[in-house]
Amino acid sequence: MKMYNKKTISIVIPCYNESSQIVRVIKTIPDFIDIIIVIDDVSKDNTIEKITSIHDNRIILIEHTKNSGVGASIATGYKWARSHDMDIAVVMAGDGQMDPDDLPALLDPICEDRADYTKGNRLFTGEAYKMIPKLRFWGNAFLSFLTKIASGYWHVADSQSGYTAINKKALHTIDWDKMYKRYGQPNDLLVRLNIHNMRVVDVPVKPVYNVGEKSGLKIRKIIFTIPLMLVRMFFTRLFKKYMIKNFHPLVLFYFSGIMLNVLAIPLFIRILYFWISVNHIPKVNFLAWMMLKILGIQFLLFAMWFDMEENRPLE
Repeated sequence: MKMYNKKTISIVIPCYNESSQIVRVIKTIPDFIDIIIVIDDVSKDNTIEKITSIHDNRIILIEHTKNSGVGASIATGYKWARSHDMDIAVVMAGDGQMDPDDLPALLDPICEDRADYTKGNRLFTGEAYKMIPKLRFWGNAFLSFLTKIASGYWHVADSQSGYTAINKKALHTIDWDKMYKRYGQPNDLLVRLNIHNMRVVDVPVKPVYNVGEKSGLKIRKIIFTIPLMLVRMFFTRLFKKYMIKNFHPLVLFYFSGIMLNVLAIPLFIRILYFWISVNHIPKVNFLAWMMLKILGIQFLLFAMWFDMEENRPLE
């Protein structure tokens, strides 16, 4: 084992039809990486042939028998790293969009025991808006905001970045069989890490595009699935972290805020009905709706503030 700062390091590379870039990705991995775990998720091209043509005794090739998604591939790699007692597992995509020069920045906070999980953030640089395709940039910004609320890591941005590193403690804590199996995996994992009070650090990394990669990400497939998953994981986190492990009043604030906003919906519909049908808005109806909305928003903001303060030590 070569080791990095006295830590054994493995890199997990999930692959699906990555024949155009996988050879370059593997060949640019630094010598201080001990193990390269490549998981092929039933590629339809010659990805496996490309991998087996590389003469590097660090490579461990795992072939799925059924296409299960990028999250499932990462979970497979994590489980291999866990069972072989690796100190750190890094995730690097097989499409060439992650710069190996950023690896030390991801590894150092974990090696210095300042973090349990580090995550690349492509948005730190002022060039990100110019380099990242616009639809992805704004979609990423929207999902990052939802992920802040769902996960409790309010200091974390660029939630869709899959360039990450995780330590042995977290590898042995998270149930990888329950992790989200497709493109929402980074969002799902952040929520699970927060439930266990893991420290997360955002690390500036260079965005890499237009290197011949072919993205398998389809906006139409994730525009509803990831937000719905985040809603489910948000309530899971509230229940497990703030009710089961240690009761916190922010749960009451969140519940009250949600209920008040729900109760305001039929009043708003009634306002619209009277406005459209008789061009008149009942004053009592409007005041009741306005009071419910104001109180509902205030309760939600207080709950978010409590959540932010509770998780500040994990920054």
